[in-house]
This record gives sequence, structure tokens and C-alpha cells, in this order.
Amino acid sequence: MKKPGPKGHTARTPTDVDRLVGMNVRKLRTAQGMTLVELSKELGISHQQRQKYETGANRLTAGILMNLSGILGVPLVALFENVAGADTGPKTRIDRSRTVCHRVIDHTPSGHKLDMMASVLKVIHHGILK
Repeated sequence: MKKPGPKGHTARTPTDVDRLVGMNVRKLRTAQGMTLVELSKELGISHQQRQKYETGANRLTAGILMNLSGILGVPLVALFENVAGADTGPKTRIDRSRTVCHRVIDHTPSGHKLDMMASVLKVIHHGILK
């Protein structure tokens, strides 16, 4: 049986910090226009598990925190900050779309696919497909 620590918490019981991190992840994810399912897929976990992390029901591991930091494009410390009134991401539709495009590009491992994406974006940008 786990021995309770400060304030009656066991090693696996979520704390106020766990809930703060979960809240920050949710704010950062939604500010970037990313769905729960999309983030879960990038992390390789179920969206139910991801939701438990965001609500603070389950604790995040160090590995998951590092992955979240990279996927969300924020320093690790940003996940632990009180960001209630802070700017947590893009505000306009264009900014959100730009963030989504960057995320897709940043997570595309294939050089061939990146070349194809660049070609499509150039065509769209130059107005050939209007």
C-alpha cells in the first residue's frame, strides 16, 4: 500500500500541479486549433487517456511532458506556468491555419512528401488553382 505524502497524496494521486499542467495543455492545444484526437494520435495514446491528462485525473510522465512540449512548440516550463491570462497561441483564423500548417510540416518525416507539400503550397500561393 502506498504511503500518503503531503496533504494526503500518494505517489499516483494527481496534484494541483498535475491539474495546472493538464489545463495548460488543453489551452495550448485548443489555441493551436488541434483536436484531442489529433494530439492523442501524435502522442500515440488514446484520446480517452489524453483527456484524463488534460483534466488532471491522471498524472503525466516525464516522457509525455517532453513530447507535449515538442508537439505544442512550447518550452517545457510553459506547461507548468499559470497561463490564465497569458497569450497561449494564435488568435485569428489565419494564425490558427498557419500553426496547423507548420505542425503538419514539422511532423512530416519524409523528404519526398515535404517536396510534394511544397509544390502544392506554391501552386496555391501563386493562384493557379483559384
